Amino acid sequence: MSLTHTPVSLSRLIEWFERLPGIGKKTAQRLAFYVLNLPKEDAKGFADTILEAHEKIKYCSICQNLTDTEVCSICTSSSRDRSVICVVEDSQDVIALERTHEFDATYHVLHGLISPLNDIGPEQLKIRELMERIHKGGIAEVIMATNPTLEGDATAMYLSKLIKPFDVKVTRLAYGIPVGGNLEYADEITLLRALEGRSEI
Repeated sequence: MSLTHTPVSLSRLIEWFERLPGIGKKTAQRLAFYVLNLPKEDAKGFADTILEAHEKIKYCSICQNLTDTEVCSICTSSSRDRSVICVVEDSQDVIALERTHEFDATYHVLHGLISPLNDIGPEQLKIRELMERIHKGGIAEVIMATNPTLEGDATAMYLSKLIKPFDVKVTRLAYGIPVGGNLEYADEITLLRALEGRSEI
């Protein structure tokens, strides 16, 4: 995006904000001017925080959720039911489900969904790591909590077929969530009812 009479560095800042999901041209400009007007120390703190997150955040070696330690706090918690795994598309879905304060089992983050149209196949997701967890034994149920979209349903069905030979119960969330909706936008009560009303695949 080229802005006439705008300093190059400011134009570049606006362009970076415009690349963020859900950010249009006007919002990008507002954010850029906001950052530009920050005290120098705050601006440096903002930039340092982004760099620090990039350097320190990694995938949990068990559930693949984002963490700054080898194993995330959910996987190390002694109060979690390790026999149940809730499979989600991304880490934002973990945050959404944790807001219910009712789910006391574990998660597995796929970091995407199977989508042939976008050239995303099973090998690009964290499916191998999920199957390794199931193969080790001790898993009684896997809850498919992928979003109720074409890709979410296809991924859930693909995984359920992989898991069936292990004699593990595979369930799907009961959705009071609209088809095509995302977990991260659902309220806590809707999510809780979806968890409670899950059905076997």
